[in-house]
Amino acid sequence: MKKKLLSLATLSTAICASAQQDIYALTGKNSQNIVFSDFRTLDIHHGVSGNIIFGAESTPKVFSQVFNKNVTEDKNTVNHSQAVSMAALAYDELNGKLVYIPMFTSNIYVLDQKSKDITLLESQAIKTSQCDIGSHITRMTAGYDGNIYAMSNSGSQLIKISKKDGKYISTDLGAIKDDFSNGENSLKVMTKGFGGDMVAAADHNFYVFSASGNVFKVSPKYMNAKFLGKILGLPQNYSLNGAAVNSAGNVVVASARGENMYEVTLNDLQAKPIAGELKIPIYDLASPYVVGEKLSSFANSGVDVYPTKVDENYINIKLEDAKITGNISVEIYDFAGVKVMQKNLTSIEKNKTQKVDLNSLNSGVYVVSVLNGANKVILNKKISLNK
Repeated sequence: MKKKLLSLATLSTAICASAQQDIYALTGKNSQNIVFSDFRTLDIHHGVSGNIIFGAESTPKVFSQVFNKNVTEDKNTVNHSQAVSMAALAYDELNGKLVYIPMFTSNIYVLDQKSKDITLLESQAIKTSQCDIGSHITRMTAGYDGNIYAMSNSGSQLIKISKKDGKYISTDLGAIKDDFSNGENSLKVMTKGFGGDMVAAADHNFYVFSASGNVFKVSPKYMNAKFLGKILGLPQNYSLNGAAVNSAGNVVVASARGENMYEVTLNDLQAKPIAGELKIPIYDLASPYVVGEKLSSFANSGVDVYPTKVDENYINIKLEDAKITGNISVEIYDFAGVKVMQKNLTSIEKNKTQKVDLNSLNSGVYVVSVLNGANKVILNKKISLNK
């Protein structure tokens, strides 16, 4: 059992051509100040820009959860979906949507990539003060549990954004305190810990990257931040403003100054430049990946599970290797590592599929483990169930 639970922290995710554009960017204009331009995909593999999803010139349709109707926002204020000052973006993999929070506001926006419709969550949890730069939300990421997390500049608030009964809700988890070993490298000091971005890890912790290149490991269990060190290999005075995990499990970082993007390995905090001419101002990055997920091709396992975004209450198990013999079984775990379903399948012929019914499960993110006849795990795959 321990081996199976351990594998949850190193579950496999498909790598294919479409994965080249699964990092999302909040971009800006070439200006001394923060000026929102658009949300777009990035092809990190080739170092080029992808599709523009939504921009400052778009015509949004905003639905307010509070008023339960479409609303017209006042563009003369900071409280609207195309606000000039934005620095926080996350990708909601469960619902396939982008979540963002403009600075100077407590509004949370959820953008549907296909319809371009926007849901507005007027949050009571976020305590942003225009006069307190430390209170502004500048970091966001999707957690390993499928929820969205956001943090203020100074760590004064860690916010969880989740969905319940079809509506988004926000919860203030409290303030992050410095680990006793941090010394002068405090998350609360502007030149040491402010700005930047955050990414999630499979162990349910977070990594915060400050604009100065300092890295902190944040534990939501203990609500503390431990200073890990400063990224090596970045140019002097590099302003780090966006961070996201790529399909190789490393962290991609970007700058609002339109400088080169870099790939950072967390074990040694070493950065290397990403090839290409992608030098646009980037205020934040987002992706569906987390630190600690081992990402590899499913072709090596001889079996596949699909779809990964489940809307019809079942998944397909497909055998692609005739060498796999005997009965195949499926185990499904939630993100606390608890087994919530087990099903024994009859022998599957090569290139044939069997359906596994998920009607007994609630909406959420799960790990599907496929075991061969010898009860050995041959594939782990993350799925999101959206009923």
